[in-house]
Amino acid sequence: MTTTTFTRQPSVWLGFSQTPFTLEHIQVGRWNTRLLTAGPADGEALVLMHGTGGHLETYAHNVSAFADAGYHVVAYDFPGHAGTTHAGEDLELPHYVDHLLGLLDTLGIEKAHLSGESLGGWVAIKFAAHHPHRTLKIVPNTPGGTMSRPEVMEKIRTLSQAAADDPSYERVKARLEWLMADPATVTEELIATRRAHYSRPGYAESARHILCLQDPDIRRRNLITDEELAAVKVPALVVWSSDDPSGPAKAGMDMAEAMPAGRFALVENAGHWPQWEQASFFNNLVLDFLAERD
Repeated sequence: MTTTTFTRQPSVWLGFSQTPFTLEHIQVGRWNTRLLTAGPADGEALVLMHGTGGHLETYAHNVSAFADAGYHVVAYDFPGHAGTTHAGEDLELPHYVDHLLGLLDTLGIEKAHLSGESLGGWVAIKFAAHHPHRTLKIVPNTPGGTMSRPEVMEKIRTLSQAAADDPSYERVKARLEWLMADPATVTEELIATRRAHYSRPGYAESARHILCLQDPDIRRRNLITDEELAAVKVPALVVWSSDDPSGPAKAGMDMAEAMPAGRFALVENAGHWPQWEQASFFNNLVLDFLAERD
């Protein structure tokens, strides 16, 4: 008999507070960007990027581990998301990539490791392909960008917009539970955190612009191309999970194989947020990868 085990989820802010951190807003072009930093300022930069409709609390169980290992950790809210300026136009991949480049410039970061979940992984790959001299290593985590599955896109759009239009406990909980292998890992605090972000005036309209990537035509022109995957020369660790609702592990395997220095890792007993559901395993996986020297 196979036994499935899940880790207990600590408090979001208790997780962050295991090491000193700064939470602030900085101006990056036209985007007033919500930003959390931790770890030594002279450490190698490690940028953490959330998924569609997400927020920097996605990495509450990872920041301290990475900072304590000596990395200068940067987690932020994407344009249009959470505490960053809301969107008044559709946001496609060039918007996110340009914003990341501007963020690094604003913070004075010459090169960075990039770890992104879902949309964040999509951005990490696009950025590494187009800005190789600003990229150290990348960890795309259940990344989007190579699949266009209508049933998944419709599910994301429907659940996300419903929660944005009416950020009730039930609708936000349903959106978060879709992400997880074990619904019990959706804590009351996580629900409250997302409800607070989704309840900000103007967020419902911003969500419509964020969710444009779930439109088949818009998504098609933003997909990661074979040429872009081949252009990612830096070491890349593609992380997938055993119960990811966005698609099969083969998508991640194919992605890793197409990148010259790519490799693949599977996290068991996790859905779309392995960094949340299996935080200790994920943290060790990423730290071991980043510590490797050529």
